[in-house]
Amino acid sequence: MPFPKYTKADLEKIVYTQLDNLNAIHDLLKIMKLQNELIESANRKLKDEIIDFKKRVNYGTGKFE
Repeated sequence: MPFPKYTKADLEKIVYTQLDNLNAIHDLLKIMKLQNELIESANRKLKDEIIDFKKRVNYGTGKFE
């Protein structure tokens, strides 16, 4: 089975398409990293609020102290 013949222009197009895809993946990874940091921050705040709430509530009776 013969291999396809690519011109220099064909190969450049392939390489630039791959570069565009890599740049898009990089951008998505940056967005996901930021989202992850925001989620972690929200989780820390929520955990702190829950701990504070539990301190203010007598957890066994449900009454506020």
